[in-house]
Amino acid sequence: MGEVLTTMKIMPDSPDVDLEAIKSTIESSMPEGARIHEISEEPIAFGLVAVILQFINEDGEGGSEAVEEMVQAIDGVASFEVTGVGRLM
Repeated sequence: MGEVLTTMKIMPDSPDVDLEAIKSTIESSMPEGARIHEISEEPIAFGLVAVILQFINEDGEGGSEAVEEMVQAIDGVASFEVTGVGRLM
C-alpha cells in the first residue's frame, strides 16, 4: 500500500473566527496514521478566509474519514470540502 495526499478546504463560521485556534486544534488532534503536510490560508470574500489542510495518510479502507470527523468537531468550523486526493509514489 502507498500513501495518499489529501487536500481539504475548511470554512469557518464567520470572518471573526480565530483561524490560529483552528489550525492549532488540527495540529494537536490529527488522528493516528495521518500527518500534516501543510496548513495554509486562502482568502475567499468579504474578509472570510478558509484554512487549507494538506495531510498524508495510508491508502486503505476508511481513507480520510478520521480526519474529516476530527475537522467537523472543531469549534468555529462551518463546513469542509475535500478538494483533492492523490497517491504519492
